[in-house]
Amino acid sequence: MKKDRLYRNRKTQVPPFEFNAAVADVFDDMIHRSVPLYAEIIRRQAQIIAHTCGRGARIYDLGCSTGNLAKALCDRMPAGTFELIAVDTSQPMLDLSLQRLEAIGRAADVTHVNADIRRVAMEPANAVAANFTLQFIPPADRDTLLQRCRDILVPGGVLLFSEKTVHPDPELSELQVDFYYRFKRENGYSELEISQKREALENVLVPETVAVHQDRLRRCGFTGSDLWLKWFNFCSWICKR
Repeated sequence: MKKDRLYRNRKTQVPPFEFNAAVADVFDDMIHRSVPLYAEIIRRQAQIIAHTCGRGARIYDLGCSTGNLAKALCDRMPAGTFELIAVDTSQPMLDLSLQRLEAIGRAADVTHVNADIRRVAMEPANAVAANFTLQFIPPADRDTLLQRCRDILVPGGVLLFSEKTVHPDPELSELQVDFYYRFKRENGYSELEISQKREALENVLVPETVAVHQDRLRRCGFTGSDLWLKWFNFCSWICKR
């Protein structure tokens, strides 16, 4: 796993963050050092999907990045028992995902699609996953996307998604941010790296409150939802069709 050193040196001007080849090259190190409990989220989502979906299940991974969920599903579900459609706008991410699956002989179980998740065609599915994906699309488009996810799920299907959130109480929000940056420092990031990454993500990653997410789920018509994991300002949900 290549070390994330993208923001180690001071930049005259920090460009907006994008999922380009440089980010794809260090993404796995970046995500594990930047997202608390990321491995736990992926592990449990794969277990939930394996538990709730029968043979022949169709699964969408929206914003699949380097294929961590795909790999976790292949570890738990036999070859040929499911169809995963992995969607991302970053071709370098998709290329790495395909390479990882080819290395374990499971590329046939996953179809990689280079597309905007807001516009990709989706067929009836048993499960949809979207990990830290909504936060990168305009807030005005999030209701429509979640509604589409709900509508393509078969009865009993599940939506699994994770997001970075913001707290409406300023003091609690400040506390959450403080502990998040503490987490990043504990994982070896310097103050300069933290500061420059924050600047790169400004107006690119737009978080919402837990209440906004849960109101959206109700509007979309999910029959039930559970915020099953929360670490300060990082949250994961399971939602039932």
